[in-house]
Amino acid sequence: MTKVISADGTFIAYERFGSDGHLAPRVPAIAYDRRGDWTVQREIEDLAALIETAGGSAAVYGHSSGAALALHAAAAGLPITKLILHEPPFTPARDGEDQHRLEATEDESAHEQATAIRALLAQGRKAEAIAAFLAPTGMPQQMVEQMSNDAAVQAVAHTLPHDPFEVVSARSRGGATPAEQAATVTIPTLLLCGGDSFPWMIETGAQLAAAMPGGRHHVMPGRQHVAAPQVPASVPADFLVSS
Repeated sequence: MTKVISADGTFIAYERFGSDGHLAPRVPAIAYDRRGDWTVQREIEDLAALIETAGGSAAVYGHSSGAALALHAAAAGLPITKLILHEPPFTPARDGEDQHRLEATEDESAHEQATAIRALLAQGRKAEAIAAFLAPTGMPQQMVEQMSNDAAVQAVAHTLPHDPFEVVSARSRGGATPAEQAATVTIPTLLLCGGDSFPWMIETGAQLAAAMPGGRHHVMPGRQHVAAPQVPASVPADFLVSS
């Protein structure tokens, strides 16, 4: 890996992929290691530094909370040519609901959940912290237990109080709803979802695509929220090389 220096002096490690990447040989790519202490603004600056080292403009792909971060970056005006948002974990809007009030209520609930997770992590109870995050999503209990005890998941458990809670919060959007933020982004955007993923994520993808002037919604049959890197690669590649 090589490194780029972000605006606050933090070194951000990244790796370039050419002919050996899943999008290759059609689309060269950069994957990077997100920082360990966050604010959303610092993470936007990290993306800006990476885009600069990539040549001054780039397409950006984000998955789950990373998709929420990518949307922040695009809304902030970074030189992004195309955007792929793979299942951003926003709650879909419902007809007749006061979306801003709902967002405020969800932020309060998310703060309580993040506080509980932070306490579990402070006690070294990583599996319980992961379970406390996953269970409310509707994930089957067997899968919750499997992921909670997975060593790779536990290795990043310390990120849970920030990611996704801070990244997807209404506060991080200045009180705007996800659709309101998305509507400010005019670049071509692909909302990517798995057909076997949570129905609310598919609904969210469709709503965001409808709100975006250049939005398009694509559902991959038989895919879930987490997929092997090579599985969805052809769809993003087609989108990125299209005119």
